[in-house]
Amino acid sequence: MYRLVALTTILLAPASAEKIGLFEASTDAGNTSIPGSVRYDATAGTYRITGSGGNMWAAEDGFHFVYSKVSGDVSLATTVEWVGEGTHAHRKGGPIFRATLDADSPYADFAFHGDGLLALQYRKVKGGPTAEVRTKLTPPVVARLERHGNIISAEAARPGQPFEPIGALTVEMPESIYAGLALSSHDNTAVTTAIFSKVEMDVRGVVPDRERVVESTLETIDIDTGERHIVRRAKEHFEAPNWSRDGSYLLYNSGGRIYRLAAAGGEPKAIDTGERTRCNNDHGISPDGKWLAISDGSANRQSQVYILPIDGGVPRLLTSKFPSYWHGWSRDGKTVAYCASRNGEFDIYTMAVEGGEEKRLTTSPGLDDGPDYSPDGEYIYFNSVRSGLMRIWRMKADGSGQQMLIPGEDSADWFAHPSPDGKWIVYVSFEKTVSGHPPNKDVTLRLAPAGGGKPRIIATLFGGQGTMNVPSWSPDSRRVAFVSYRLVGK
Repeated sequence: MYRLVALTTILLAPASAEKIGLFEASTDAGNTSIPGSVRYDATAGTYRITGSGGNMWAAEDGFHFVYSKVSGDVSLATTVEWVGEGTHAHRKGGPIFRATLDADSPYADFAFHGDGLLALQYRKVKGGPTAEVRTKLTPPVVARLERHGNIISAEAARPGQPFEPIGALTVEMPESIYAGLALSSHDNTAVTTAIFSKVEMDVRGVVPDRERVVESTLETIDIDTGERHIVRRAKEHFEAPNWSRDGSYLLYNSGGRIYRLAAAGGEPKAIDTGERTRCNNDHGISPDGKWLAISDGSANRQSQVYILPIDGGVPRLLTSKFPSYWHGWSRDGKTVAYCASRNGEFDIYTMAVEGGEEKRLTTSPGLDDGPDYSPDGEYIYFNSVRSGLMRIWRMKADGSGQQMLIPGEDSADWFAHPSPDGKWIVYVSFEKTVSGHPPNKDVTLRLAPAGGGKPRIIATLFGGQGTMNVPSWSPDSRRVAFVSYRLVGK
C-alpha cells in the first residue's frame, strides 16, 4: 500500500545556482561583509531572505539577491514582512530589475523600508546617483514592478484592493536583465531578515518596437495624500481630461472624438460633435457647466475653436482664423482664451463667446501657450519661452502685468492650471533639454502656490503631450485628473 505524503520543500541557498522557486539563483551583490541566504518554502510560496550590505542607494549597492536573468518585458510582484527589529530603520527589501550584478549598475526597485516607507528607487546610469519616488502608502501592500521596454513602472495594492500607480520613468537597460528579490540590512556589520510572499513573476519576452501600442491610463491624484487612482486604462490613445463642474464625470479626447466617462469609471460615451470629428486635446467646460469648447481641424485640417452644448449638438465656429487652440474660460463664461499662430508667431488671444474680433495679449517673440483663467477672473496663467526656457507666467486678464511666476532652471514647464479655490496651480514639467511638449517622455506634475512659490512634485510618470493640456481640477480642489502612458505589447 502506497501513502501520499505532502512535502514542504525548503531550499537553503547561500550563493547557489540551484533553482529557488521562481528564480534561478541567489548571490551577494556589491559590498556585503556577511554572506546572505534564502530559504524557499514551496508549500507557502515564500522566500525567507537574510542579508547584509551597507545600503542600496547613492552610487553603489550592497545586498543579497535572489534572481533570474530574463529578456524583454517583465512584471514582478511581492509583499515584504520584516523578521525582528533589525539594526536600521532604512533596511530595504523588494522587487528589483538590474542591468548587471555590479554594485553600481543601473537599476529600479520598489523598496520596502524597515520604518514602513515605500518608494520606487532608480539609478539611471552606471555609477550615477540613486533617486526615488515616494508614496504615502504603508504596508501591508503588494508591490508590483513592471518593465515595458525602457519604461519602468511601480504600482501597489492594499489587501483586497486593485493596483494603483506609484510612478513611472525611463531607465535604459540591456535587453536581458536581472529580475528578482533584493534585501539590504543598511548595516554592513549585521544581517537582517524578511519574508517575501505573494511573489508573482510574468516574463513577457522581447517585444519589437513595431509591435508596441500605446496604453493610456486616465488617473486622478489626491494632492494631499499623493494617492493615485485609475479611472480608465486601455490599449488605446486618449488625452487631456476635463473634470465636470459637478464632479460626476470626466471628458477626454480620443481618435478625434470627445468622450464622457463617469468619475467612478465604466464605459465612455462619445459626445455628438456633428461634423467636427478631428477634435484635439484642447477642450473644456464652461463655468456654468452648460457649454463645451472644442478645438477641431475637420474643416481645413488646422485647428479652430468651436462652442457646442455640453451634451452634444451642432458646434458653432468661434475663431475663423487658424490655427487656434482653446485653453480657458473666463469666470463669467463670456470670454475664452486660446493660443493661436498668426504670421508665424504663437501668442495668447481672447475672444467673446458670442464672437467678434480677437484680442492679442502677448507680443514677445517665441511661443506663448496654455492660457487659463484664475477662478476670480483677475489673472491668466500661461507658459512662455521668452526667457530662453519654457516657464510658467501670469498676467492680468487684459494682458498687462506679465511676469514670470515660477523661476528656476531644472525643468521646462507647461500648462499651468489654477485650482477652483484659487490656492494652487498644477503644471507639467519636462526635463529642461526637451523642446516643445512631445509625447512619450519622463515628466512630473508639480504643485505650487497660485501666487508663486516653491513647487513640489506630486507625480512622476511617462507622458507629456496629452497628459494635462487643459483644466483638470476636481470642483472641490482636492484632486487633479491626468493621463499617463506606457508602450506595451499588443
